Amino acid sequence: MTGTPAAEAHEPTEPRTDGPARPPVVLALVGATGTGKTGVSLTVAPGLRAEIVSVDSMQIYTGMDVGTAKPTWDERRRVPHHMIDIADPGTRFSVAAFQGSARAAAGAIIVRGRTPLLVGGSGLYYRAVVDELEFPPTDPGVRSAIARGDPADLVARLRAGDPDAAERIDPANVRRVVRALEVMELTSKRFSDFRTAWDRYESRYDLIAAGMRVPSDELDVRVALRVDRMLEAGLVEEVRGLLDRGFRSSLTAARAIAYPEIVAHLDGTIGIEEAREQIVRNTRRYARRQMSWFRSDPRIRWFEAADTERATEEIRAYYENEIARRMVGA
Repeated sequence: MTGTPAAEAHEPTEPRTDGPARPPVVLALVGATGTGKTGVSLTVAPGLRAEIVSVDSMQIYTGMDVGTAKPTWDERRRVPHHMIDIADPGTRFSVAAFQGSARAAAGAIIVRGRTPLLVGGSGLYYRAVVDELEFPPTDPGVRSAIARGDPADLVARLRAGDPDAAERIDPANVRRVVRALEVMELTSKRFSDFRTAWDRYESRYDLIAAGMRVPSDELDVRVALRVDRMLEAGLVEEVRGLLDRGFRSSLTAARAIAYPEIVAHLDGTIGIEEAREQIVRNTRRYARRQMSWFRSDPRIRWFEAADTERATEEIRAYYENEIARRMVGA
């Protein structure tokens, strides 16, 4: 396959010996649900000799295809994808576990002389891969023992041991207070110490990040159409099958939009139209939270995606120009 000049410039070369090695180039394409990231990534990846690494918190689960808008099998054959279908819905797959697996996938892509293209809308998972973030451990026994304490005493302990964290955490948010104390007990470090890296945007890679956005009113329309397509594609049948496999508790988790609503419909609690309305409303809210995550990242170059074809060409050119520029300066 013939690559673009930028792609060819990114072919493996003899290592330089006149200074420290540069970190490898990694591309990213982020944005809210419904902005068109999947289509653009599939179009630009081949010319960049890129393989896609999904940074979506729910596409890791097998069988959750329609409700997470996974790339189709045909699309995955056209462009290699990673971090999709790697765990059963009933498996607890933490952000820390995702971080290690996604970085390993990116590393293997780089070793093959190709370029990782991170694609997704989960801001936490995106940053977990590209930045030097540390996720403190958890211990249900320790957490349970702490939670049995009087809430006022727990807040006092936090104020004494970590005033910075106590100032940031609402005293009424007992769950968060307990988590802070759990981390302090398990690591002998202040909970706020783990936040320091979050305030820095210093990637472990030579990161080239593009973001896609559309006006909020158009995004609302796209979300509604997306939900309608999911229902037409068999979302109800998918959820019924997952329930039959025993994954009810996983599907009703608040973070899995579309699944708890359809479970409620199948239980007879709400009708299909009400389920649809809830999915649309919850997805729109989630899209706004996604954008609040990404807007704070100064590394992202934003592209208006109302015109998908134009956005695709602009993003392609951005990646190619940045890769070429950085290779010249390497």
